Order: sequence, then C-alpha cells, then structure tokens
Amino acid sequence: MRRITGSALLAASPAEVYAFIADPANVQRWQENVISSVRTSPAPTVAGSTGRIVFEVMGQRVTADTTIREALLDRRLVIASSVSGMSVVGTLDLAPAEGGTRVTYSSEIKAESIWMAPLERTVADVAEKDLVPSLARLEAALRPTSSGGG
Repeated sequence: MRRITGSALLAASPAEVYAFIADPANVQRWQENVISSVRTSPAPTVAGSTGRIVFEVMGQRVTADTTIREALLDRRLVIASSVSGMSVVGTLDLAPAEGGTRVTYSSEIKAESIWMAPLERTVADVAEKDLVPSLARLEAALRPTSSGGG
C-alpha cells in the first residue's frame, strides 16, 4: 500500500469547505484530471452514499464507482473506490484554523492482486503529482471573491 498526504489552508469556514467537497458536482472543479463526477444515490452525502467519477490517468479515461465511508459534517469525508484491481481511499480532514480551515488530504492506494502490484507505485506517483495542484484548485475555488467598487 502507498500513502500520500498534503494540506492547505483555505480562506473558508469548515462548513463552507465541507459543503463544497461533499457535493459530487464540484469534484471536477478542484481535483486534477477529473472529467466528471455524479451522485448515484439520493442527497445528502452521508456514509453509504455512492457516486461515479470519470478521470484521466496515464492517458486513459477511467470510470470508477465511489462510496462514502465516512461523512462527519464539517470535519471529515472519506471516499473509497476500486477499479481495475486498484483500490483508493481518499480522506479529507477539516480543522478550524486562523483565517479559515486547514484541509489535510490523504490517499491510500493499494493493489488488490499480485497482478496489479507492479502498477501500485505508478498510480501512487500520479496521485502524488496531482495532489498539490488539486489542493491549489480547491483553495482557488473557495477563495472569497472581492468586488471592486466603492
């Protein structure tokens, strides 16, 4: 199993951040290489909710079904998926911080068979490369807009 982690300070409250990340329609706005994301179970997002995500990895479009493992309002969201013999569990932890919310994102990537084991490192390397840009996109999406004028 490979684990990656990163964090960012967002200028938004934990409630605002949680509402944004818990809405599947927003995933492609912040996660690098995501083409689309849809909810496949009724709202709201709770433990057991499901979705479908399409992303591009190593030049290939991949469709993955997702399941919410944990949904702790304004604090934590854990999303699991398994596709093509590789399981991924992504965790977003939110903590109040001066100026907004500290978001810590971690992902566990694990080959589900001996046949996929050689690809585990490659998939983790791609996920690690996408981590910083994804957190930057999340920060930008939640950045307060200033309206000029006066």
